[in-house]
Amino acid sequence: MTQARGPLARQVVIAALAAAVVMVAGGFATMLGPWYEALRKPAWQPPGWVFGPAWTTISILTVIAAVLAWRRAETLAMRRWLVVAFALNGGLNFLWSVLFFTLRRPDWALVEVVFLWLSILSLVILCGRLSRLSGVLLLPYLLWVSFAAFLNWTIVGLNAPFAALFRSLNA
Repeated sequence: MTQARGPLARQVVIAALAAAVVMVAGGFATMLGPWYEALRKPAWQPPGWVFGPAWTTISILTVIAAVLAWRRAETLAMRRWLVVAFALNGGLNFLWSVLFFTLRRPDWALVEVVFLWLSILSLVILCGRLSRLSGVLLLPYLLWVSFAAFLNWTIVGLNAPFAALFRSLNA
């Protein structure tokens, strides 16, 4: 093991803390209440209790993927790219919650989720080039956000005034 890569335990702790910060911040931004409850939602939306275990699983898999990719990155430049890619993704993940729940703008969140999805796809590709397993571990995250984007799309379409954006995107 090279000095630049450092001890495994340290890498796991750093990645886990970063993931925890993103999840806790997103949790604080996710204000469920009368506004959210009043939104029309599709019958196929999962029950609320599913989201906690889903995000916990995704966070654990993301931490493992990040550590695997980090350990395979042979240059400082590649490790910097990994940090930037994961930081950008974490910021976009948090921003989606702020837009949808805090600002109560599912229409803006629908636009933003495209960038979040692309950031996850970029992580799958970047990490997958370093470690095939790392890329595979990120696929549940990509699938979950794909599902969440479709749910977001449906909620926008079911609720005025957001339905106008939905109609223009469907034209």
